[in-house]
Amino acid sequence: MLEKLKKFFFLKILRRKYYRVGACKGCGRCCRKIYVKTSNHVIKDEKEFERLKFLHIFYTYLTVVDKDEIGLVFSCSNLDEETHKCKIHKKRPAICRRYPQEELFTMGGELSENCGYGFVPIESFAQVLTNEEKKQRKKHKFL
Repeated sequence: MLEKLKKFFFLKILRRKYYRVGACKGCGRCCRKIYVKTSNHVIKDEKEFERLKFLHIFYTYLTVVDKDEIGLVFSCSNLDEETHKCKIHKKRPAICRRYPQEELFTMGGELSENCGYGFVPIESFAQVLTNEEKKQRKKHKFL
């Protein structure tokens, strides 16, 4: 029963398609080579990034380290390069606390190699297909 309630909550309330599973291994890879996505796109130029710094303190922690076909690539200045630990772990921003989020996965991003986290579909492909077939039958029934 609890599993059904969890599934309903994630699918219908949160509108998620995947469960995040696993735990952080503390390697610090997720704090390097970061793309930053605003409401609808990845940040591509430094002028836009400079404007974002005034919106939230999180952006002030980031340093541009590269630019590629996707956009600007950042690294977090709070990552201790020797220990691979966050210098402000207890006070880290919410975006860091929630990492990794489903959006990373669904927009084509990848977790770092050997990351302790993963994503598991809430519904199997067969379940999704069955649900879609039911919707189509219902739709055509009313036509």
